[in-house]
Amino acid sequence: MNIGILGTGDVARSLAAGFLRHSHAVRLGTRDPQGEKVQQWLAAAGKGAGAGTFAEAAAFGEIAVLATLWSGTENALTLAGRKSFAGKIVIDATNPLVFTPGALPGLALGHTDSGGEQVQRWLPEARVVKCFNMVGHAHMVSPSFPGGPPDMFICGNDAGAKETVGKILTQFGWPWTDLGGIELARILEPLCILWVAYGARTGGWNHALKMLRK
Repeated sequence: MNIGILGTGDVARSLAAGFLRHSHAVRLGTRDPQGEKVQQWLAAAGKGAGAGTFAEAAAFGEIAVLATLWSGTENALTLAGRKSFAGKIVIDATNPLVFTPGALPGLALGHTDSGGEQVQRWLPEARVVKCFNMVGHAHMVSPSFPGGPPDMFICGNDAGAKETVGKILTQFGWPWTDLGGIELARILEPLCILWVAYGARTGGWNHALKMLRK
């Protein structure tokens, strides 16, 4: 499949590497496709990798991935052209984080709303699936831990979109669980804060979450 990824940071590049490894074609969307960071990534990424504007990445992707900082997400979608996402699966890997010096990040939206719901409102014709927001980028593809693979939880309003994202997760080595509608992002996004809090306390970032079942 053709995958359009909005963003060029660690999350975007880690997910792009996973898609490329599984023979998908990827185009990263950015404000500056000719920038040094993007060109270095292109040189190393190999066959199937490309870069362009946000609009070009959105048009290219059969599936779109949001991998932007929350503060830039709405503008990235506007630059991409919101109609470009109509009918498409949009994997929302963002977290609506706000940063205060000397403190853990907090949530700009939470408890009665979520970033996932806001993305769905911004893109009412898209099929938004919240995914990848509760683990560090280094473990988003082929997660390997002594206790076995961690779990990925997803949510969204479109059952078919979630099944397609589930197939991608299986390719990437993830057991996954569908929690329900996009409003369940209100539960998933605080898990990012839990992940960050543990990392900040221990000084390590090689951890993930797992649900034990009986």
